[in-house]
Amino acid sequence: MKAIETIATVTKDGKITAQLPLDIPEGEHQVVIVIDEKPLAEKAENKEKKAPLKFSTYPVGLVSESLTFRREDLYTND
Repeated sequence: MKAIETIATVTKDGKITAQLPLDIPEGEHQVVIVIDEKPLAEKAENKEKKAPLKFSTYPVGLVSESLTFRREDLYTND
């Protein structure tokens, strides 16, 4: 038994089309299908409506202003 997660297309007449891994042999197979009731397009619309998160910054006084965090300074070739 093998569990596969993929995206399937369902047509108006109730037919389903899905892409399976190539290691599944051709022929008839017994499958179990679990359908999320909201289509992916509807989920994408809901995600777009959320407001972006806002993060506040505040000084903590732990870092010297003379300190730099450039990539060249952090990763030396010693």
